[in-house]
Formats: sequence, structure tokens, C-alpha cells
Amino acid sequence: MKALVVRLDSFGDVLLAGPAVRAVAAHSSHVTMLCGPRGEPAARLLPCIDDVIVWEAPWEGFDPPTVQEADTDGLVRRLRDEAFDTALVLTSFHQSPLPTALLLRLAGVPRIGADSVDHPGRLLDVRHRRLPGRHEVEAALDTAAAMGFLPPPGDDGRLRVLPPPDTIALTGNGPYVVLHPGASAAARAWSPERCAETVELLADAGHRVVVTGGPDETELTRQVSGGTAVDLGGRTEPRTLAGILRTADALVCGNTGPAHLAAAVGTPVVSLFAPVVPAERWAPYGVPGVLLGDQHAPCADTRARHCPVPGHPCLDEVTAHDVVAAVHKLLGEST
Repeated sequence: MKALVVRLDSFGDVLLAGPAVRAVAAHSSHVTMLCGPRGEPAARLLPCIDDVIVWEAPWEGFDPPTVQEADTDGLVRRLRDEAFDTALVLTSFHQSPLPTALLLRLAGVPRIGADSVDHPGRLLDVRHRRLPGRHEVEAALDTAAAMGFLPPPGDDGRLRVLPPPDTIALTGNGPYVVLHPGASAAARAWSPERCAETVELLADAGHRVVVTGGPDETELTRQVSGGTAVDLGGRTEPRTLAGILRTADALVCGNTGPAHLAAAVGTPVVSLFAPVVPAERWAPYGVPGVLLGDQHAPCADTRARHCPVPGHPCLDEVTAHDVVAAVHKLLGEST
């Protein structure tokens, strides 16, 4: 059976789909993932994927293309040529799978399943209803199971990626803690000043610190690193970052893709979690963690990209001392 798994949004979202992808692969001869450009690097890290189709949907992301720019006709032709037998459409709780299902139906995919609050008409063959309180990983596995795609025996349902490269040339010898100060939305980021103070306190406590960030975050990582931490801002594509996180003692970061990448390589996470989305659905999955931040702040569940509360109290009331204590808790040390 030739299967398609769809997850059209971000890097972290695609990583969270990984256990469901493995469940589909256990019952299929070939698995393709259809994802957006932000999710493509994550898709190429997941085990059990034979092919990746990249397409930017006009209903996903922060600056989506127009319908004309998205070339939906071209996508439908590509999918029809691939002749998939079945498709699992994965979405977050606030998204509808039905636009994607319509394109899949136009492409002739004979069996389509998804989690849908809205009545799907003839667009879905399997309409799953998400159970309350389920993490995004669990919700995706539930939807896959509703289609008959149960995890293979012995699969623990945790996140996984393909084996990453050795990164000692970047990190240097000896144990270290990673601090990743950036986030895709300002509302989810801890202040640079707090991050820089944490670097100093971790170093004072005897930890080597490695600071990571994307190509557009080099000024941020330089500021946070100071003269103390190893600054790898702009020097880590996703596979390399996976390697850096795999050998780290712990990761300190907000609710952002690297938190899920750390979970995929088994590294504990101190999660500075702004409650603009619920932690029960989006916290790092399947690894030891400490969640910091006021989960009942006024911004809770707003999905805001920029903090609607002056002073960003949900995160900036967390101190550097709080984070160092959380790192020590994860490492089993006394504070």
C-alpha cells in the first residue's frame, strides 16, 4: 500500500507527527510526507519516510501564498501521478483538514482520514474526533489508529529522528547545557537579558554552555553568549542541531522547534513555556522536563504571536536562578 501523510505547518509540528508516520509505515510499502517549506527539514529527519513532497498551502503559516501562487492544480496533478492508496491528514486542534482533503479527493486518493470538528461531507472516509487533553503526538497517533494504522510492536510512541552526526568539533570536549534563546513568535521567547544572565549563572555553577540559533539570530546569540558560552548562532542546520542536542546534558528554550528536536534525541528540556497555546498539547514529549512560566496568565490560549500583556509577565517573571535550579533538578544535582 502506498500511503501519504500530510502535515503542512512548522518544523516542530512535523517532528510531532513522527510516531504517527511510523504507525502508517508499519502497514505500508511506501510512505510519502506532504509538508510545507518550514516543515521540510523536519520531514527529512524522520525515520520511515521514503519521499517528501513540499508544498506551501494558502491556508497555513504566517504569510501564506495566494491560491494562484500556491498552484493547487499542479499539486493535484502531482498527487494523482503518485497514485496513493490512502492519506492521513494531520492538523493541530485549531486547524481544519478539509481544504487538504478536498485536494486529495480531486487527486483521486480513494481513502482519506483526519481529525475533524467540521462535518466533512464526502471529503473524509475516516473522521476521527480528538479526545480532550491529548498531546499533539497522542492525537496524531489516535487518528492514525482510527484508520487502522496501529504502531508496530515495541514502538514506544516517542519522538525519533535519523541518527545525527558527531558534533564535537562544534561543541568541544566535555559535558554542556544548550540554551536556545530564539522562538518563531516573540510571545514565546524569554528576554535576551534573562538568557544572558542564565548563561553566566550556569557557568558559575560549573556548566559549559552552548548557545544555538538560526541564521537570522546571530546577533541574539552573540548577545546571550557574551564572552562565556560557545556561540553557534547560524552554524547549525537541523541535522547538526540534532547532534548537538543529543549529547547535551539538557536544553533550555521556549516553546519552539528545538524543544521537540531535543525530545526526539532523548535530551531533557527546561521549557520556558508561554501559555499562548496549551502546554498539555505542546510541551516537550516523552523526555524529562521542567515547565516554567505562568500557565494561567491573561495570554493563555490566545495563540498570540506578540505578547498582549505589558511586560510579558508569563515568562519574564521567571528568573535565571529559576532556570538554573530547573537544570540542576533535571540533572539530579542539588541547588
